[in-house]
Amino acid sequence: MAHLDHPLARRAVIKGAGLGLVAGGIAGALPAPGAAAAAPEGEIWSSEYWAKKGDIPLWMYRKRLGAPKPGESSRPVLFFVHGSSVTSRVFDLDVPGHGEYSVMNEFARYGFDCWTMDHENYGKSGRTSGNSDIASGVEDLKAAVEIVAKETGRQKFHFLGESSGALRAGAYAMVAPERADRLVLAAFTYKGEGSPTLTKRAEQLDYFRSHNMRKRDRDMIRSIATRDKPGTSDPAAVEVLADVEMQFGDQVPTGTYLDMTANLPVVRPEKVLSPVLLVRGEYDGIATVADLEEFFN
Repeated sequence: MAHLDHPLARRAVIKGAGLGLVAGGIAGALPAPGAAAAAPEGEIWSSEYWAKKGDIPLWMYRKRLGAPKPGESSRPVLFFVHGSSVTSRVFDLDVPGHGEYSVMNEFARYGFDCWTMDHENYGKSGRTSGNSDIASGVEDLKAAVEIVAKETGRQKFHFLGESSGALRAGAYAMVAPERADRLVLAAFTYKGEGSPTLTKRAEQLDYFRSHNMRKRDRDMIRSIATRDKPGTSDPAAVEVLADVEMQFGDQVPTGTYLDMTANLPVVRPEKVLSPVLLVRGEYDGIATVADLEEFFN
């Protein structure tokens, strides 16, 4: 796991479990004290699923220790929600020789039933003419949780969202409090006030309003790790992330960028009934401490 004194950029890929610091984020939700040792035995099992949002197919992925067995007790579900410029692969990286970079593997070993999905216009999910904004992401999650509930027997789930994925998760929790247990919001943005990155991004606001897709090439993916503070991420992990992302092309939707530059806040704290952990990297260039403190307060 990551050391707590490790300097973090906004979305640093940290050795130990992707977003390493969030491992303590739902520690209270672990099945029991010492859960890593008490987790179900067996190899990590995985499977793919498909949800449907109307006519749009949405790809889903699941990992846990051991295949499901009839009659066994359900495990706490942790659903990972990806951000604007990457797919759900960010939560399940394999970086040979550099330690564990799959946060899904890590939480599976703690005894969680781990799920994630590609949102509309991302990864393996269906392509449309839409811009895949936060509201669209909420509808994606509505479709996905029906599959999760059917497969696990659970009715409430923990969510971990990163960047605009945190906005998606928070917005979903507002409209479906009966489904949302604990929330971990990493690299979350409340109002975005005082944000140098969002101020710069807003210069392209007309483009985001008039175009539903934007360029996302290998260099852009690399910039995720260097934009705020070079040297806070393992370059090997970033290259693996770029490798797995480029198989899906060099275009991603503009909707979340539009929401983050023109439509904040999209998550209203008074409407989120779940316990919330906010995780902010030391060098986050988007969400200021003051911005998150206002949400917290």
